[in-house]
Amino acid sequence: MQDKQDRIKWFMHDRFGMFIHWGLYAIPARGEWVRSREKLTIEDYQPFFEEFDPIYYNPREWAKAAKNAGMKYAVMTTKHHDGFCLFDSKLTDYKATNTPAGRDLIKEYVEAFRAEGLKVGFYYSLIDWHHPDYPAYGDRTHPMRDNEDWKDKEKDKDFSRYIEYLHGQVKDLVTNYGKIDIMWFDFSYDDMVGEKWEATRLVEMIRSIQPHIIIDNRLTLHGDFDDPKPYSGDFASPEQIIPPEGIRNSKGELIPWEACITMNNHWGYASSDKDFKSPKQLIRALVECVSKGGNLLLNVGPDAKGQIPKESLDILAEIGEWMKQNGDSIYGCEIAELPKPEWGRYTQNGNKLYAHIFDRGIGPIAVQGLKKKVKRARLLADKSEVNIQTPWTSMHYGDAIFINLPSSQLPDDRDTVVELEFE
Repeated sequence: MQDKQDRIKWFMHDRFGMFIHWGLYAIPARGEWVRSREKLTIEDYQPFFEEFDPIYYNPREWAKAAKNAGMKYAVMTTKHHDGFCLFDSKLTDYKATNTPAGRDLIKEYVEAFRAEGLKVGFYYSLIDWHHPDYPAYGDRTHPMRDNEDWKDKEKDKDFSRYIEYLHGQVKDLVTNYGKIDIMWFDFSYDDMVGEKWEATRLVEMIRSIQPHIIIDNRLTLHGDFDDPKPYSGDFASPEQIIPPEGIRNSKGELIPWEACITMNNHWGYASSDKDFKSPKQLIRALVECVSKGGNLLLNVGPDAKGQIPKESLDILAEIGEWMKQNGDSIYGCEIAELPKPEWGRYTQNGNKLYAHIFDRGIGPIAVQGLKKKVKRARLLADKSEVNIQTPWTSMHYGDAIFINLPSSQLPDDRDTVVELEFE
C-alpha cells in the first residue's frame, strides 16, 4: 500500500478537476435532490427510469471539454442518493442497463477519460433512497421521512443487508474498471458516520485492490485531522465554499483539500437555473484554491440526453483559454511564502512566484518583501518582459519591488499573471 504522501502527490500537483453529476434526476430537471425535496415515492420516480435514454451521451466529448479547460482529472456519479446506478451492478436491477439506455455508462466514461489522458474518479453515495433496507421514516434525508405509511416498515429492515450491498457495489467499482484514481464518497450525517458504514473494512477492501487510490473524507463528519482513523480520507472536501485560510489541523499543518463548486446553483441538471458564475469568477476561484494549498473540482450537470449545457461548455472553453496561457501558475503550485497582497493573490512553484493581479489600481503595483531577490519578471501569458524597476516616486517604500505595467488597464481583466523568478 502506498504511503499517503505518495498517493496524494499527483492530486496536489494537478489542482483542477471536473465533477459530473448525472442520473435519472436529469429528466425532471429540478436538481439531484428532487426526490427528497418533493418527497416523491419510488412509484412517482419510476417513469424517469423507464424513459432514461441519453441519445447524445458521448463521454469522449465530455473528456475533451475537460482537457481543453485545463482539467487533469474527473469524478463522476456512479450512484447518487436516489440509488440509481449508471454502472452494470450485479447487485441490483435499478441500473442503466435496464433502462432504454441499455448499457454500462460508467464503462464508457472510464474509457473516454482515460483516452484523453485524464485521471478517473468515482463518486458513490453512501445514502440510498431506493434500497429496501436503508432507513426511511424519520431519516433526515429520505423522501419517505414523514410518510406515516412507511413507519411500520422500519421494523422489517436489516441495515446489515444494506451494508453488504454498499460494500459489494464498491468492490465491483474498484475491481471491474481498471485503475481508478479517486473514490469520492458522499456523505455522512447524524449517526450515519464512520463505522456505521463499517468504514474501516470498506477502506481496507478498497486499498487491497487499488493501493494507489485516494479517498475523500466523507466517511466521517469532519475528517478527524488530529486523530485520523483508517477511513478519515486523504483529503478534505469543502462544498460550495473556499475555506478562508485553507484547511489545517490543530498543529497548523496543511491538510490536502479540494473545494467542490457548482457552475450555477445545482449539481444535477436544472433547466430553469441560469444563474451561472462567470468565467472570471471561476478562474479566480481556482487561483484562490491553489493560493491556499487546495484544488478545485468544478461541476457540470448534463441533461437527460447526455449533453453538457451550452452555458457550461462556454465557461469551460474560456477557462481553458486562460489556462492555456497561465497554467504554469496553477499546476504544481502551492501556498506562497508571502502574505496575500491587496491587489490579488500569489501562487508559488519553487523559485517562481506568480503574482495574480485582479485589481489594477493606480500607478506601479507593489510586491512587498522581494527587493533584490527577483532575477526576472515576465507576463506569463506571452513571456514578455515586465519592468520591475523602482520608480523615483517609490524610493522610500521599504523592501518592495514594483511591477510597472505600460497601460492603465490590465492585459487580462480576468487575472493577469506576472511570473517573478528568484535569484
